[in-house]
Amino acid sequence: MDDLLSIEDLDAGMITRILDTAEGLKDIAVRPIKKVPVLRGRTVCNLFYEDSTRTRISFEVAEKRLSADVINFSAKGSSVSKGESLKDTALTLQAMGVDAIVIRHSSSGAPRRLTEWVDAKVLNAGDGWHQHPTQALLDLFTIRERMGRLEGLNVAICGDVVHSRVARSLVQGLRIMGAEVTLVGPPTLMPAQVDSWDVTVSHDLDGMLADLDVCYLLRVQNERMAEQFFPSVREYARIWGMDIDRLEVMPDHAIVMHPGPMNRGVEISADVADAEQAVIVDQVTNGVAVRMACLYLMLGGEQAGADSEVTPA
Repeated sequence: MDDLLSIEDLDAGMITRILDTAEGLKDIAVRPIKKVPVLRGRTVCNLFYEDSTRTRISFEVAEKRLSADVINFSAKGSSVSKGESLKDTALTLQAMGVDAIVIRHSSSGAPRRLTEWVDAKVLNAGDGWHQHPTQALLDLFTIRERMGRLEGLNVAICGDVVHSRVARSLVQGLRIMGAEVTLVGPPTLMPAQVDSWDVTVSHDLDGMLADLDVCYLLRVQNERMAEQFFPSVREYARIWGMDIDRLEVMPDHAIVMHPGPMNRGVEISADVADAEQAVIVDQVTNGVAVRMACLYLMLGGEQAGADSEVTPA
């Protein structure tokens, strides 16, 4: 696998290969020594221009478990604050000989531009409103782990779709893998081009709960809103928030997901977030395994791919 910039760049076979690889790597977390040597001698830079907790730490844990040398770059406190451009930062990293760059940036398309300036592999950790491919892959992994399949599942993605790179990536991944997807939420939070997304659109969450396999709740991204998109937080929670009454309408096998961080009491109530059907903590755990799989296939797959089992360092 070369650069990972978008779910659109993957087909069903490649997605399955990533998920299968992640399944084999997940048990490293429960070994006495939580490391394998497949990326020993490789250097990975986490180039983050946006604040992040889960994604940045997840990547760092994944890299260290694969024995890579890790450089953490934050725009705050760096030469970016003095006006250094992304290109000059990229050329600096290129001159230092990094093997891969994990980038999060507020501008859509920044990871693809980065590939024009460096020879290192580039992995998109979120760019603007555009893509977040590893989040979509870890979500697909979590759904497959709980349901045993992806094809034919009925998935609702509910909430702030228009501002969500997670929604764009996940919709593409689910459709590639054969799941049926419905976008649910206020009309004001649906993208203008949603008709081209190959999904069903609804504004009635209650009307579909009984038929769902997965209800995926999106965070209301107040920091990306320049205007009011719904009357009030209380109104949003009443109409589109997942509470315990709505959870009880869903089938017993159904699961509730959220990419985090959660706005408890808005898109998800506290009792639902802590319920057995919520797999939000599983998503975090699986994120490490999926990011290990992506890095392994990008940097270590060629030399280690012939091994039937990854052995501890």
